[in-house]
Amino acid sequence: MGTNHVNDPAVIRRLLTNRGRWAVVRLTNNPRRVAPSVARFLQDSLGMEIIPVSLTGESVFGRSGYEKLADIPGTIDVVNCFVNSQKVGDVVDQAIAVGARAIWLQLGVIDQSAAQRAAAAGLDVVMDTCPMIEFPRI
Repeated sequence: MGTNHVNDPAVIRRLLTNRGRWAVVRLTNNPRRVAPSVARFLQDSLGMEIIPVSLTGESVFGRSGYEKLADIPGTIDVVNCFVNSQKVGDVVDQAIAVGARAIWLQLGVIDQSAAQRAAAAGLDVVMDTCPMIEFPRI
């Protein structure tokens, strides 16, 4: 199956310092989840455009939500996945299908074969870490 994915610090730096559109998968208004705080950081501290994606398609921070990546108009720079490791492969395949430029699998989200599929399709891949952890390092 090839080698395990290793995050590239240059990719992390580029994704976090270039303004972009981040589709945040499983972003809801539930304050017990970690996704809202990370999305708020991306938006308020890093100036990213946040696109909420959830099963209900609810709006978050006043941003219109969508039920799936294919429903989002325009380009997606990064698909940020707050989906458990067993289910993230499907989201990665959707990200490839819609032409997203990168996938970011959050801390604890690991799928080596999905990472390889995304890399083979030309996407930047970051796995098993969080923008709030990585940003202070750059």
